[in-house]
Amino acid sequence: MAKRRRTQPAATGKTHGVINGAGEVVEQNIDSTIRENYMPYAMSVILSRAIPEIDGFKPSHRKLLYTMYKMGLLNGARTKSANIVGATMKLNPHGDLAIYDTMVRLSRGYEALLHPYVDSKGNFGKFYSRDMAWAASRYTEAKLDKICNELFRDIDKDTVDFVDNYDNTMKEPSLLPVAFPSVLVNTNTGIAVGMASNICSFNLKEICETTAALIRDPNHDVMQTLPAPDFIGGCQIIYDENALRQVYETGKGGIKLRARYQYDKSANCIDVLSIPSTTTCEVIIEKIIDLVKAGKIKDIADVRDETGIDGLKITIDLKRGVDPDRLMAKLYRFTTLEDSFSCNFNVLIGGVPRVLGVKALLEEWIAFRIECVRRRTYFDRNKKAEKLHLLKGLEAILLDIDKAVKIVRETDEEAEVVPNLMIGFGIDEVQAEYVAEIKLRHLNREYILKRTAEIEALEKEIAELDEILKSKTRIKTIIVKELKEIAEKYGQPRKSIIIYEDIVSYTEEKDDVPDYPVNLFFTKEGYFKKITPQSLRMSSNHKLKDGDEIAQTCEFSNNGELLFFTDKCQVYKAKAADFTDTKASALGEYVPAKLGMDEGENAVYMVATKDYKGILLFAFENGKLAKVPLEAYQTKTNRKKLTGAYSDKSPLAGMVFFTEDKEFLLKASSGRMLLIHSGAINLKTTRSTQGVAVMKLKKGHRLFEISEYVEGTFAKPQRYRTKTLPTLGAMPANEDSTDEQLTLI
Repeated sequence: MAKRRRTQPAATGKTHGVINGAGEVVEQNIDSTIRENYMPYAMSVILSRAIPEIDGFKPSHRKLLYTMYKMGLLNGARTKSANIVGATMKLNPHGDLAIYDTMVRLSRGYEALLHPYVDSKGNFGKFYSRDMAWAASRYTEAKLDKICNELFRDIDKDTVDFVDNYDNTMKEPSLLPVAFPSVLVNTNTGIAVGMASNICSFNLKEICETTAALIRDPNHDVMQTLPAPDFIGGCQIIYDENALRQVYETGKGGIKLRARYQYDKSANCIDVLSIPSTTTCEVIIEKIIDLVKAGKIKDIADVRDETGIDGLKITIDLKRGVDPDRLMAKLYRFTTLEDSFSCNFNVLIGGVPRVLGVKALLEEWIAFRIECVRRRTYFDRNKKAEKLHLLKGLEAILLDIDKAVKIVRETDEEAEVVPNLMIGFGIDEVQAEYVAEIKLRHLNREYILKRTAEIEALEKEIAELDEILKSKTRIKTIIVKELKEIAEKYGQPRKSIIIYEDIVSYTEEKDDVPDYPVNLFFTKEGYFKKITPQSLRMSSNHKLKDGDEIAQTCEFSNNGELLFFTDKCQVYKAKAADFTDTKASALGEYVPAKLGMDEGENAVYMVATKDYKGILLFAFENGKLAKVPLEAYQTKTNRKKLTGAYSDKSPLAGMVFFTEDKEFLLKASSGRMLLIHSGAINLKTTRSTQGVAVMKLKKGHRLFEISEYVEGTFAKPQRYRTKTLPTLGAMPANEDSTDEQLTLI
């Protein structure tokens, strides 16, 4: 056995041992190993496999489609998929199965894309089925779909760069000169090393209209012409303007999708006809079966997959007397019949991965398309200029055709024909070569006159192309015209129905939550206790953290709702039943951790309600008060968190909840106090209202407390009341001066 030898470790950096061919353990620097071996792999995956580029394609897509284009499958008949796979291996050396898998996902039969690029024949499986496998490549046929005309438009006119393939035997395009923003028209998903891309699809007509509007007006609001994404399955999109705007502006966020169904009264069953593109039929059916077995759903007699020629269909047989809408509301909650599409618009721009919003992505595509059209125009201009140059030489011999014939006849050597024509007519070599190649039958005046008649038209066309090259506006006009034509030719009605969040009806049957009286306690540090009256009678001594104290307490019931307002202008909603019953001797549950609040966010006030009746009064440090009805925080959807709970223009001094108007005491850091009746303040329906000025504050002072006024607190309460607002308030009278009231904050 070979003797193992350990070499001296590297001076810097971490090391690890590897055994070489001789059986020796050799120390290697981890940093250099990762840099030399792992980084090239990671970069290759990011740049050459998983992340799409501005034309909307990954390299595997582009190689496959370009191969089919060169095979003449744009307008020709279908051919066996195996032929396409074999030909594509000249550009893509990753194996036939990987290539065929790529082709399947681009095909019309697979039904994964709004506008498929491959016109397929045979069994190509379905994207919404996990178990429905596609047939082998030898059994299926394919060609390019008609929309691919817009992918390869003018590709032979130097619109894009061509590079060598992996073995330098042929050329392939680095990008396709797509005439519409395909990067946003079809879904694209990829997982690289340390990053990923997940782009949802949009309606082609809406995307073309939005891009054209953006070209005309760079400040155009894309949400005006692009209301929401569009998914091939035809599922419903729950419209949330804030979530959509986040996706449109940042390229990241979630879009809530929901299955579409119909109730068959005669058969007493629910037919699910579309599902979110993020799930499959099998996953949904398995989850429903698990729910029935666990006893969480008792209204289902049977569930089965009836997908067939007519498309997707999941049938749910109901027991007698079951409300289908209530059942579906429950299934939306517990299964992926309602799911979220996580957007991550990560695209390679100039070889650099960038996460861009919809507008920024369209702006990058516009810049790319402008360059394509400019290069195409330049190519056409040069071709016409070359033709004009030849016709100018032909025009020169029109003056004396006999002389041209004589020069050719009297030239002894063939190599001297072109030089002699150049000397005889004062034309260059290219023109002389063109004249020398004219057939004998064309050496007549009529032919030459017809050809030279094109000179004037060519000169006008060249001048027009020169004007286009000089004007970016003219190029943009061309792009807008092409987008309009594409929208009219290939545009389809929306498949996904938009339903608005505010009108979504959740008729979900309430869980059997036991209802019994409880006492709620909320502390200044954010701890919450729910204690039954019996337990409270046995022991009422509360355990609290050092320095903490109980801020709010109320008698309530176990099936009510709780709203926790935070210092970040947000409110979190929970049910009292979500918290476990505890004892006074326990510390309680920490609300920010229980409700998953943001880092550094603290709960400052609790409201308990069953019917969202009542009023909230917010006091801000700038002396303003905002009066908002509690029903402004009621939502029809089961939302756990609301942003913009109150105004963020000034720090919150305090808040109170009440059901009937009453007097409240305001205290300022200057020592002044004010008694105000809540009826004097107008009710606002907007949660984020800044309120009205109530208390005037001198520079350096602020309002720091609001509390319900208790009769008898002041000897002469009239001193602190006022008829006009805003006001400074009054300093406490001697008989009203207490240590608590004189404390300045």
